[in-house]
Amino acid sequence: MSQITALIADDEPLLREHLHSHLSRLWPELHIVAEARNGSEAVELFDIHLPQIVFLDVHMPGLNGIEAARSIARRAHIVFFTAFEQYAVQAFEQGAVDYLVKPINEVRLADTITRLQQRLTQPVDTGTSYDALLDRMANDLRQRNPPRHHLQWIKASVGNSVRLIPVEQVAFLRADDKYTLVAWDGGDALIRKSIRELSDELDPDRFAQTHRSVIVNLHYVAGVTRGMNETAELQLRGRPEVLPVSRSYLHLFRQM
Repeated sequence: MSQITALIADDEPLLREHLHSHLSRLWPELHIVAEARNGSEAVELFDIHLPQIVFLDVHMPGLNGIEAARSIARRAHIVFFTAFEQYAVQAFEQGAVDYLVKPINEVRLADTITRLQQRLTQPVDTGTSYDALLDRMANDLRQRNPPRHHLQWIKASVGNSVRLIPVEQVAFLRADDKYTLVAWDGGDALIRKSIRELSDELDPDRFAQTHRSVIVNLHYVAGVTRGMNETAELQLRGRPEVLPVSRSYLHLFRQM
């Protein structure tokens, strides 16, 4: 078997370090190819490295572990870790993914490694239990977490002046060299915040990341054109730009 690779995603640096250390001791043949600080970064790094295994924290800012798992979309074996036992019970009962409860116990991690080694000889689960589990976990997460205060204004450079742009007037945001382009009803502007930072701060009910370099306001989407290799393009209402949708984010637009 070729080298087994994995990615770790958690917003707590100490937990990432501990898990990496435990895995190195218990499964020295496993190669950790990347570590992510949030769900958006996890999806981005997954697309670059395509590891066979992904360790995802359920609770992360912006794109959480459940949403990241949907983006990874059965291309890897998933292990969730969480401080809340109910997610672990669901995962174990349905058998769709594995789980670890924080703080991580080496005995439990050893069991998980054994199951992963067995599953690596089989295709990734494509049954309905996987989607059902993610739906249940997402519902529990919504009920447990209080509403977040999302970004309402974007401070941006417009010509020689600085404007406060209401986020509802923003059609899309796109990475542009060292800056991020803000396309809004009043024209275009530049800001220094990265797409990754904005993904964590914008309301996920209004904005969706479609590509590692693009976030779109869903209210501006007029249509979706499917492309090759599970990609797509978005047409926007009242704007000429066509925005890319990469494979990792196509699931957000399947019903459109």
